[in-house]
Amino acid sequence: MKLTLLKITALFIFSLSTYAQTYNTYYQSVVDNVSASNILADLTTFENFGVKEVGTTALTNAQNWITSRYTALGYTDITLQPFTYSSGTSNNIIVTKTGTVYPDTFIIIDGHYDTINGPGTNDNGSGTTLILEVARLLKDIDTEYSIKFIHFSGEEEGLIGSQYYVNNTVNPENLDIRLVFNLDQVGGVNGETNDTITCEEDRSNPPANNSASSAMTTILANCVELYSNLNTVISYAYASDYIPFENNGEIITGLYETNETTHAHTTTDVLANMDPTFLTQVTKGSLGALLEYAVSTNPLSITENKLELFKIYPNPSNNGIVNINFLTETTTNNSLIIYDVLGKEVYKKSNLQHLQALNLKKLRKGIYIAVVKTDKESTTKKLILN
Repeated sequence: MKLTLLKITALFIFSLSTYAQTYNTYYQSVVDNVSASNILADLTTFENFGVKEVGTTALTNAQNWITSRYTALGYTDITLQPFTYSSGTSNNIIVTKTGTVYPDTFIIIDGHYDTINGPGTNDNGSGTTLILEVARLLKDIDTEYSIKFIHFSGEEEGLIGSQYYVNNTVNPENLDIRLVFNLDQVGGVNGETNDTITCEEDRSNPPANNSASSAMTTILANCVELYSNLNTVISYAYASDYIPFENNGEIITGLYETNETTHAHTTTDVLANMDPTFLTQVTKGSLGALLEYAVSTNPLSITENKLELFKIYPNPSNNGIVNINFLTETTTNNSLIIYDVLGKEVYKKSNLQHLQALNLKKLRKGIYIAVVKTDKESTTKKLILN
C-alpha cells in the first residue's frame, strides 16, 4: 500500500501523540512479566530442531511447534500461507490479534524462522523467540490497532516468504498497514558487553516513506531505552524481511544486534555463542514499543483518559484567530506547540491562561498538529487554518 497524504498525516498525528507519552506505568507492568526462563527454553527448543532449511523435516517441525504455541496461548486466527519456489514448498505463519478500535489497521511484528547451514539459534531463533514471548503477554491485553505476528520462511534464500506475502496478501487485499516491525538476529554475542541494540529505519530511494519510518524508529529507540536497560543507536534497514514492505511503500522499522555475531549461517550459530540475557532486554524494549505502536490502554484508567481537558475553536479557523479553553481550573503549566505536517515546529507558547485567544495569522493555510501540555498530560489535536 502506497503512502497517501492522509496516511502520512495520520501517522504524524500518531507519532506526535506518542512522543508526548514518555513513560507509561501500565506498559511497564506488562513488560515486567517478560520471562527470561521462557526465552531460554524456547531458544533451546528452536536449536534442537537442527538446520531449518526449506524442504527439511526440521523446518516443518519448527513450523508445527510455533503454530502449536499460538494455539496453546488461545489464539484462533492462525493461518499457514504456503508458497513454492525452486527449493520446495514452505509456509509463512500468520497470527492475527484483532484491535478494539481499528480492527482493519495492522501493526505487523515479524521475523523469519528458517535457517541456513546451522540451527540458527541467533539468526533467527532470537527473533522467533522474542515474538512468541511478546504474543504470550499480549494475548489478553486490548490494543486499539490489530497486530499480526508473522513468522516468515524462505528469508535465507532471498526474502522469498515475505515477498510472497506482500504480493499475494498485502496488495490483493489492500491491507492497511500502520507499521512493519522486523526482528532479525537480536541475540547478542557471548563474552561481549551487549548493552546496545541497533534500531533500523528506511533510508532507501524513493524517499517518500523515509520520514515516517524515521519517526517510528525514534519511537522504537525511546521505548527500548524506557522499558529495558539497553542503549540504542539508529542505522539503516537492509537485507531482511522488511525490505519487500519497504519497496511496497510501507512504513518499516526493525531491530538488529549491535555486536554482530561471527557465527551467522554456520554450524556454530548456537545458544552457547549468544547472550540470552541481552535477548531478554531486547524483548522488554520491543514489547514496550509494540504496546505504544498498537495503543494499549490500562482498563482501570479508560474513563480518566477519555476526559477532555481543553478545546480549540473555531477549528477550522478562517481568520487565523483561535481560542484555547481549558475545561478545568485545576490544570497548571499549560503550553502549546504547533507543528506542520512535516514535523517542523512553527509556533510555541507557554504559560497559557485557561481561556486564551491565539493569533496564528502568520501561519499559512493548511493542516497543523497542536500539542497541548498541562501538568496532568499531553494531548494532540489536528488544527486546520483556512
